[in-house]
Amino acid sequence: MNPQTSRPIFVIGCPRSGTTLLQQMLHSHPRIAFPSETRFVHTSYDVRHTFGDLEQEENRRRLAEWIVKGEDTKFKVLKLDAEAVIEEIVDGPPTLGSALAIIFRAYAREHGKPRWGDKRPSYFRRVPMLRRMFPDAQFIHLVRDGRDAVSSLKNMPWYHGDTYSAALTWREAVDMGKRLHRRLGPDTFYEFRYEDLVAEPEDTLRKVCAFLGEEFDPTMTKAYQHARETVPSARKWHLRTHEAPNTRNVGAWRDRLEDWEADLVEHVLASRLVDHGYALAGVSRPTAANLARYHRLAAHRWRSHRAHGLLDRLAQARDPNPVVSRLDGPVPLDGPSDEG
Repeated sequence: MNPQTSRPIFVIGCPRSGTTLLQQMLHSHPRIAFPSETRFVHTSYDVRHTFGDLEQEENRRRLAEWIVKGEDTKFKVLKLDAEAVIEEIVDGPPTLGSALAIIFRAYAREHGKPRWGDKRPSYFRRVPMLRRMFPDAQFIHLVRDGRDAVSSLKNMPWYHGDTYSAALTWREAVDMGKRLHRRLGPDTFYEFRYEDLVAEPEDTLRKVCAFLGEEFDPTMTKAYQHARETVPSARKWHLRTHEAPNTRNVGAWRDRLEDWEADLVEHVLASRLVDHGYALAGVSRPTAANLARYHRLAAHRWRSHRAHGLLDRLAQARDPNPVVSRLDGPVPLDGPSDEG
């Protein structure tokens, strides 16, 4: 077996870049289990010190119960036997990465698949965290035209930012993608465009599968059939996953952005848009006041990210246990793993 075919997969990107569509496509592959966003990976990592030394069984149990029974972790979306998962974590290796891998492997096992992945757009900011726990992971970065991503993101009911912050989020995502491409190499990091995915889904997914070391399966292009069963209609922002891939929303920013927004977004993202193959529309230069506001926010975010990076390094020094997953190889499909 190709050694890549048991590696965890993480999908990252600016929110509203098509990551949910890609998650559904990957889950439709017969060998890959890819759940909806679970929100327990980064949260458990951030509070890992709360549980103390995981060499102690009672601490592993507290960690397992916090993940499985916590109101904010969304473990329930996996539809797994909570008590069985808790016991499997308690009996597993004493590291946070192992506990998380046990959960995802249980989900993959439930679906009869040997490989698992996880999707959360904001993971683009947490790649060092993910690599600490899963050093063999592969990362897929999905890029969408920044103007379309911003115009969609700022209108989401769950997004509390504005046009300035949305533009900065896209800039941060593509800048991080550029750094990851350079640092991680072609067997660990793969980047492609949303527009190519919806225009030529089979050709694009074949390239994704080649990166993952998997054979392409035609069911991936019919992921909308699975999405209609698993993506609630109440999440109107994800209803496009119920449709066959199409380019209807490509370029929608022209109708969604006000003139001043289009001027600002294209101006501040221009070089990055061109780098990713997006043609500029030649909008007007934004006002000095709008540019100043954007750059003030950019400076604030830079300071905030620096501070969080320092705090994370200090937190790592206090880790009572390694965080790396000690579970290797494909998911055993005939019951819980006895590794560790």
